[in-house]
Amino acid sequence: MPRPHLRRRLAAGALALATTAATLTLAPTAAEAVVLPGNFKSVGYMPSWSGNVNTVQYGKLTHINYAFVLPNGDGSLRPVENPGKLSSLVSLGHAGNVKVSIAVGGWNDGDDSAFEALAANSGTRTAFVNNLIAFVNQYNLDGVDMDWEYPDPGASANNYTLLMQQLGSALHSRGKLLTAAVVSEGYYVDGVPTAVFGSVDWLNIMAYDGGSPHAGYDWSIASVNRWKSRGLPAAKAVLGVPFYSRPGYYTYSALVGMDPANANRDCTTVGGAQQCYNGVPTVKRKTQWAMANAGGMMNWELSQDTIGSTSLVSAIYDTVTGGGTPPPSGRTGPITGIGGACVDVAAASTANGTAIQLYGCNGTAAQSWTVAGDGTLRALGKCLDVTSAGTANGTRIQLWDCNGTGAQTWQAQSSGTLRNPASGRCLDATGNSSANGTRLQIWDCFGGANQVWRLPA
Repeated sequence: MPRPHLRRRLAAGALALATTAATLTLAPTAAEAVVLPGNFKSVGYMPSWSGNVNTVQYGKLTHINYAFVLPNGDGSLRPVENPGKLSSLVSLGHAGNVKVSIAVGGWNDGDDSAFEALAANSGTRTAFVNNLIAFVNQYNLDGVDMDWEYPDPGASANNYTLLMQQLGSALHSRGKLLTAAVVSEGYYVDGVPTAVFGSVDWLNIMAYDGGSPHAGYDWSIASVNRWKSRGLPAAKAVLGVPFYSRPGYYTYSALVGMDPANANRDCTTVGGAQQCYNGVPTVKRKTQWAMANAGGMMNWELSQDTIGSTSLVSAIYDTVTGGGTPPPSGRTGPITGIGGACVDVAAASTANGTAIQLYGCNGTAAQSWTVAGDGTLRALGKCLDVTSAGTANGTRIQLWDCNGTGAQTWQAQSSGTLRNPASGRCLDATGNSSANGTRLQIWDCFGGANQVWRLPA
């Protein structure tokens, strides 16, 4: 994570304060909480020293890490800063179906001596694990995010592995999470041995404070691919993005406060110096990549964001969910696609599993679709369904009993596509064909002619 004294200066700066009033919002109710498609994770850090828990967009996040609690060399924990804030974060997070973990460590001015000492022998490792479990229980937390910056390759890395294996076993046996924040590149990558991969639920890859410009797209993707090349499963690779600039550490909210157009840039000039960060388009582009190649997105940190159309948390959420809405309900009639062909229930059968295809429009009941208020598309009393709730390209579309699952929900996009948010993919005519009998499937959304649909008038 960025160095604490810089984080504190950044959080306390007048520019950041000037935008705080504009970002106040109420916490959502549990009914507003959203589980993102494909178990995609949107992880945010909440510092103990900055930000208001009432400004967090809980309905657009899956996990929040409270930063930080610090260890002592004997395995004990130092008192957590602002414990009341942590308790409020847990209450509001859980009300919004968001899991909250404690982040342990941080940059700490480069002093990782306590980690080195406690990890070096079994007695202090056990004390540390037991103290963390007690802390998790005390605050009703969902897990631990280990942020040792950084174990060195060699003996330190071996001790880190033993610590993470013991901590992972203790947490997982209690139904809790273990994650870790890790460096993006360089020498310290090898300080996290591959043996750790099996002990964590995922790694938060700090793909910032590097690259030129700061945290650029290609550099960031290369950072995640470097971890994957070492054997980290894609589902356990979470791509971190900065909500601040370098070299000046201006918050994203402060930069947008200076000029709203900065939301759509990655670099701007402040006081005669160039400041580079990630604006909305780049965050969306990184999220699109992560949807196909990783397990989620992480941000440092939540107090630095805006809300509304410029919010980076919203940019991640909108990209993952498609930013669309259910088609306007109450309309009944044909759905036409490529070549003017109609979406058709094969042989007008009402059996579960009946193929959905393209066919010449004929005005029959097999081509009469009702757009329902719950986002489903219905014909012959049943629903347009992704077979077996599949998420892979090429998964076929069928007719099935309406059951309220994500496999039967469709969102109309401004491009004319119909997106299934559970898979993140679009309704697609196989082979770009309009011939009678062409099967419908889901495929990566690209807005081609075989993915554009005209709903009932």
